[in-house]
Amino acid sequence: MPSTTVTTPQESDAPGTLSHGLKQRHLSMIALGGVIGAGLFVGSGAGIAAAGPSIVLAYTLSGLLVMLVMRMLGEMSAAYPSSGSFSAHAERAIGPWAGFTAGWSFWVLLCTAVGLEGIGAAKIVTGWLPGTPEWAWVALFMVVFCGTNLAAVKNFGEFEFWFAALKVGAISLFLVLGVLAIAGVLPGTDSPGASHLTDLLPNGSEGLVIGVLASVFAYGGLETVTIAAAESENPVKGVASAVRTAMWRIALFYVGSMAVIVTLVPWDSGAVTEKGPYVAALDSLGIPGAGQVMNVVVLVALLSAMNANIYGSSRIAYSLVARGQGPKVLGRAPGGVPRVAVLASSVFGFGCVLLSYWRPNDVFSWLLNMIGAVILVVWIFIAVSQLRLRGQLEREAPERLTVRMWAFPVLTWVALAGMAGIFVLMAREADTRVQLYSTGAMTVVLAAVGYAWQRRRAAR
Repeated sequence: MPSTTVTTPQESDAPGTLSHGLKQRHLSMIALGGVIGAGLFVGSGAGIAAAGPSIVLAYTLSGLLVMLVMRMLGEMSAAYPSSGSFSAHAERAIGPWAGFTAGWSFWVLLCTAVGLEGIGAAKIVTGWLPGTPEWAWVALFMVVFCGTNLAAVKNFGEFEFWFAALKVGAISLFLVLGVLAIAGVLPGTDSPGASHLTDLLPNGSEGLVIGVLASVFAYGGLETVTIAAAESENPVKGVASAVRTAMWRIALFYVGSMAVIVTLVPWDSGAVTEKGPYVAALDSLGIPGAGQVMNVVVLVALLSAMNANIYGSSRIAYSLVARGQGPKVLGRAPGGVPRVAVLASSVFGFGCVLLSYWRPNDVFSWLLNMIGAVILVVWIFIAVSQLRLRGQLEREAPERLTVRMWAFPVLTWVALAGMAGIFVLMAREADTRVQLYSTGAMTVVLAAVGYAWQRRRAAR
């Protein structure tokens, strides 16, 4: 099958064309390191505190759902590589309003996440350099990664290559040390055995529910590889490789590390939430300076996520505009880089940072709630799109099905049922219920605007 990108409806009308500057090594490492996100290092502590040892089950259940979503997305992205990824697939399968809704809601999510990750990274640095202002560090990070993404896509690829290499190396070393300690063969440490695993559900089913919700959102960001694939040397090969290895990457890095942590450290230890679970686990081994080394890794994970989200948000915006669904200025791509979209995404992200200082209890809180369940909305669009596109592909272009969804359509429906179940769980919890309603309101507004735009365009 040819490796050239198949454009989505109206995408070729964009006032510029994206380059293909990402090499296969970039894409392979983005796929590998993209699994190791900031949510894993930063957000897993709260899940462990709520679910106890059953956090392993929580990450397994949500990991299975994510694998199904990635397989569906991989099938469509290998058939129709596009910088718009799921947004372009939703437009092709459901209609322009669906692409509009999925794309712009995800753009808001990524831009807000840029700000949140910048704040998290700044907190780590100010812990090392007390007295320095957080906002200045965020501004510095924003300038660096905005500049990186403005220059050329290969710069983004190089940054992510080395960021991912460090993350993969660090978490692999963590897993090796943890397994050796559990086996009782790590010098200077005693094996805890199963002493920390005696109560698998310390907070009952409610704790497991909270753990499942925390783990679901820790997986956010895996979609970036399908966005990046459109700018690689061989989009189809890149997507296929990333999707086919997703299972072992999720099992090893997420489920494996959770199992090591809850075996080494008591789930109710204050250090799990205060220091972070990875730092707490390494400190329990008595390795000098290991905790601070892991803090460096967490910082790298946050900076990597900033870089990836500026990239992803700018490409989603570019694709939307290329399909006539946004301000034309965002679709300019001189030299193969959508620079205006990069700037707009970075400015939005830094605006979120300023809101966190100026209006933390109303506007910023409202914004956080609004993006709380966006990833689930996107996953639903992915599943529905795959259901509709699969039949079309089998009839019209079966040669494009280089990646196939397992047990279609049964597992697609199973994934949709799982997403519906998560919505039900969110509605049961007070904290997540607000996020569910806020995200729902934003989705309805975007869908209404997208549908009105679709009707207006059809009437021309």
